[in-house]
Amino acid sequence: MRLSMKESEILDRIAISVKSHKLLRILLKENPDFDEIMRHSRNETEALVGVREWIKREYARHEEAFRFFKAERTVREQFEKLDWQDYAIIRLLDYIEHAGKEYPDLNLRGEMAVSNPVKLIWLAVHHGTGGAKPDFFKDMIELFRQLRGESKPYNPDRQKVQEWMYRYPSGLDPRIIALREENRERILKILIRKIEERGEKGQRYYFDEGMSEEEKLERAREWWKDHRFHLRYAVRDPELLNEMLGYSLDPDTMKILKEAEAAGIPFFINPYYISLLHVRVPYFAVGADLAIRHYVVYSKQLVDEFGHIVAWEKEDLVKPGEPNAAGWILPTHNNVHRRYPEVAILIPDSVGRACGGLCSSCQRMYDFQSGRLNFNLEKLKPDETWPEKLKRLMDYFEEDNQLRDILITGGDAFMSSDRTLKELLDEILEMIRRKRKKNQGLPEGEKKAEIQRIRFGTRLPAYLPQRITEELASVLADFKRKASKEGIRQFLVQTHFESPMEITPETRTAVERLIRAGWTITNQLVFTAAASRRGHSTKLRMVMNDIGVLPYYTFTVKGYMENNFSFAPNARVVQEQLEEKVIGRIPEDHYETIRKFPEEAEMMVENIDNLRNLSGMPFLATDRNVLNLPGVGKSLTFRAIGITRYGRRILEFDHDETRRHSPIIRKMGKVIIIESKSIQEYLQQLSDIGEDPEEYAGLYGYSVGQTESRVPVYDYPEYAYELTPEFSNLEI
Repeated sequence: MRLSMKESEILDRIAISVKSHKLLRILLKENPDFDEIMRHSRNETEALVGVREWIKREYARHEEAFRFFKAERTVREQFEKLDWQDYAIIRLLDYIEHAGKEYPDLNLRGEMAVSNPVKLIWLAVHHGTGGAKPDFFKDMIELFRQLRGESKPYNPDRQKVQEWMYRYPSGLDPRIIALREENRERILKILIRKIEERGEKGQRYYFDEGMSEEEKLERAREWWKDHRFHLRYAVRDPELLNEMLGYSLDPDTMKILKEAEAAGIPFFINPYYISLLHVRVPYFAVGADLAIRHYVVYSKQLVDEFGHIVAWEKEDLVKPGEPNAAGWILPTHNNVHRRYPEVAILIPDSVGRACGGLCSSCQRMYDFQSGRLNFNLEKLKPDETWPEKLKRLMDYFEEDNQLRDILITGGDAFMSSDRTLKELLDEILEMIRRKRKKNQGLPEGEKKAEIQRIRFGTRLPAYLPQRITEELASVLADFKRKASKEGIRQFLVQTHFESPMEITPETRTAVERLIRAGWTITNQLVFTAAASRRGHSTKLRMVMNDIGVLPYYTFTVKGYMENNFSFAPNARVVQEQLEEKVIGRIPEDHYETIRKFPEEAEMMVENIDNLRNLSGMPFLATDRNVLNLPGVGKSLTFRAIGITRYGRRILEFDHDETRRHSPIIRKMGKVIIIESKSIQEYLQQLSDIGEDPEEYAGLYGYSVGQTESRVPVYDYPEYAYELTPEFSNLEI
């Protein structure tokens, strides 16, 4: 719904606040040329023209900026030629180019957002109206300081980045291990009481008559090693969560959690993961558990939006029999998701549709809202129709021309039983054999893509590492031995560590088992506000490397206002990439070395250590910083083309030029994302959790991004034959 003229005029007539007036004065005083343009323009159109001509005249020597601004498509090499002032020039030109355009703001339940910052300033100068908030003026002040060359990026050296890193201990720190043992004992005593109250005699977890308290505790410690125990006694209500945390949750937090329960937001937090949270906060690790805590404790914004959440992922809206947003025809609307030609996600009808816990910023919260996802683990067990359905799904992979990569996920792939996973892998193996055999009879140039890569998506190495048993590792090792003979060359487990505090002795054991089974472990970090603190993600990369895990993606938080609390602006994602992650950037002369890592997966720890020592890097930055765009894939190629009255930036994203897409991509155009918080709101949030905003100097200036190239460790192997160029299962 478009704003009517009357509604637009009402917004333009809103008076600005005293604080906004004071910030406006600073903006005009610091920029006399701009002040003159504003004061002498008779209307907003003259103001726009005046600012545009002034930029072209005063900054004509910045040829790279104008070249970048005019380009329909850009590449990384162009981006890396830009200087700090170029970013500001491009942003101002984009603000003028897109002035007056309206965009649906799904953060505000579909209200239309209008971007016209020059008009807002003109209205404020001439009439004291326009309704622009202080965060808007703060952003504009910083933009003009960048344009003048007064502000600079922070540009920390390696020593400073490492100083930030060592603020955060890992879960392998002996002092942290000791604290968590205290937590475990407290939680087990509560669970012992609960088990006794329920009187579950004859069940898997019970106590014999006459057992002493110490004997009960010793038995419970053994149960702690069993993942089924943690799933059986996962916390499903706020009161029990607070009790397990030693009644350390404050009244405001409890109020929000009770409101979440009343709104129907599920709780499912297993005892192991609860034990990772501080109760007795140590002096050496204040705030170190925040990235974990914010995954467990829901925000007010999530509670307020639950019931109004809009699907971010376009595949959540697929209709049976119709192509999805990328044009792919799918065999079912809820078992296969697909964006790219080479890879499809497979979601089994099993307990793998659930997880070991519910993350507060889960991308599937829309499905929990609708009731399609839940934590009724009994109902999620496969029924008798699943084996036949699985065969039909395998036919889809077998007959497709371009698919070479299967990502088995959910929910969480490893929530399925070993038996279910083995049956799934056996069907995949049979499909691979059939496809290879059929391909042998096809001429060069007509052969189909054969499967080269198998992946599992799981958070359990972080959430519930006890699930990674020797038996599971044996299933995976056996499959790898058989599949390797059929041409499969890459076997990956994609996990999701959010914090170095999630890397525990149990996690290290789980990862060791997967590595011994011959699988490469990679990580997808969601760059939440707590995870975005200076040095936090770099420390995580280093600790993951220590146990043999490679970073894969660093994701901007997806979703709309429901994830406002967790959201870190894309400016911070770019800043982290260019100012922190850069100390682990792998020189190209080591690319051939790292390309071979998956072929020697059992040697991952040694190979990572050797490359770090050889290159002198504290970690290997093998990940790409991206946003998972609705429907068209992952990208960090964007420009800030607008800004709302509230100071929230309007970003225009283009797709990733470094990889293949569905042909529909050229018809879809660019994607508009309106961020859910302003830069100033984000900096205030950091300040509230103990950060020094001065350490984020220059953050406002990162208004342009460009997707990084993929590190060769993630490249597909080359085929020994000529592949057909034709797409199948595609309708545009």
